[in-house]
Amino acid sequence: MQLNELELQNLRHLIGGHETVAKKLDAYAANCNDPQIVQMLQNDAQAARNSKQQLMSFLNQQ
Repeated sequence: MQLNELELQNLRHLIGGHETVAKKLDAYAANCNDPQIVQMLQNDAQAARNSKQQLMSFLNQQ
């Protein structure tokens, strides 16, 4: 499957967004004192990283 230029740009934008979200969630978790919230933030950061990796697999197919 070939992606056109617009699709590639959108994919890169989504990948960057997921990376930004993961970094922000990690920073929030590092500054939080409630263990339950820390765990939730870390889980969400990992989910964002997993989504980023899934999106990157589309780039690797190009």
